[in-house]
Amino acid sequence: MSLINGRHSWMVGRRRQMARRPRGHEKINMDEKRFGYFPDRFTWRGRRYDVQAVERSWTVSHRRLGSSVDRLCFRVRGAAVDEWVHEAGRVASEGTFDVYQDLRTNTWHMERVVSGA
Repeated sequence: MSLINGRHSWMVGRRRQMARRPRGHEKINMDEKRFGYFPDRFTWRGRRYDVQAVERSWTVSHRRLGSSVDRLCFRVRGAAVDEWVHEAGRVASEGTFDVYQDLRTNTWHMERVVSGA
């Protein structure tokens, strides 16, 4: 084993790996995309959500050789597709979510729930 700045090289590699996806970012299934790009319907914790609006989109890239984009991020407003509906006709559970696509692994993740759900 080699030492880098007093630390084992495997430890440095592990920290880099952990830095890519912060703890607490749950994996979600992106069931449908609008225009092949924007989230349209996803499944999170066993519930399906229809995206009513994409409020914001941005990219995240880390400084390294080539500086390619690592993530496509979206703030979406969505509503759960539930079996039962309120008397007023609205879906029972809705909220605003930050989701992103990890372009390295081609997976989708829930970064945080902004409001609701």
